[in-house]
Amino acid sequence: MVSKKKGNKMKADEQIYSMRTLKQQEMINRRKKTKIMIILIILLFILIFTANKAISSIKIQKQAKEYEKQAIEYSKEQKRIEEEKKEAEEKKKRENLVQITEKGKQNFETIYHSENKRVFLTFDDGPSTVTSTILQTLNEKGVKATFFVLGSNAEHNPDMVKKMYEQGHYIANHGYSHVYSLIYTSPETVLEEFNKTNEIVKNAIGIPEFNSHLFRFPGGYVGGKYADIKKQAKELLNKNDIYNIDWNCLSGDAETNNPTPEYIMKRIQETSHGKNSLIVLMHDAQAKKVTAEKLPEIIDYFASQGYEFKTFYDIFEKEEGAIKVA
Repeated sequence: MVSKKKGNKMKADEQIYSMRTLKQQEMINRRKKTKIMIILIILLFILIFTANKAISSIKIQKQAKEYEKQAIEYSKEQKRIEEEKKEAEEKKKRENLVQITEKGKQNFETIYHSENKRVFLTFDDGPSTVTSTILQTLNEKGVKATFFVLGSNAEHNPDMVKKMYEQGHYIANHGYSHVYSLIYTSPETVLEEFNKTNEIVKNAIGIPEFNSHLFRFPGGYVGGKYADIKKQAKELLNKNDIYNIDWNCLSGDAETNNPTPEYIMKRIQETSHGKNSLIVLMHDAQAKKVTAEKLPEIIDYFASQGYEFKTFYDIFEKEEGAIKVA
């Protein structure tokens, strides 16, 4: 009986042990599954992250390529705009290059005669700091003028020469030295001084083809100690398509050392009376501040008298064949 009970107890113990073992195994299995699930989840997150990163990388690469393409297109467009701008500037710089034609010569020969009232404002002996004030006034009044530049002054004021040209004023030639004993040594020295000044203007405005074709003899063409030299020089200049012009109206700013504003206006009115076509002599040398100060009133006076403001571009007309455009 006792033996039987012991046997039953052993069986019960075995069952209990078996159950415990089974539970332990189940727990172990659950832990393994949990670990596997965690690993799978981690791997899934890694996969998702890697995939997103790859997708983002692809997007970034596409965007980078698109930006690069846009940058290249923008660069090309900017280059095109710059080239067009440069081309337009060069064309504008060259649009006032004159070439003497037969019609231009005819206009020049009859310049002092006109049915309509017109006035050519001309300034000799510059440029100087006074020229800056004159240019400002002309710009404010919307008037163009002609500057007979002196080579020795233009050489030291190239920016002013360039400004004159870019603002549409006519740059003419007054020789280099303004020293009569030098420029009037011979007809050839007159031409040499013209050419020297012309080279200075070319360099200042940056246009190798420039030639004003227009000269004013220092002291004027008529009379004086060097009248014979001037006459011969005129013929030599004409052979080189260079024409000279004096004046038929003046401000008197070179007649005295210190002309008053009243004196200047008086001379303007006296010398312009009864004339339809006026070529007005004024000066923009350093000492001629009174001319610059009086210029607004001079312009207003001519406008009130019905004069139209002209430059020598209107004489050497811009007709077909009359303009060189590079």
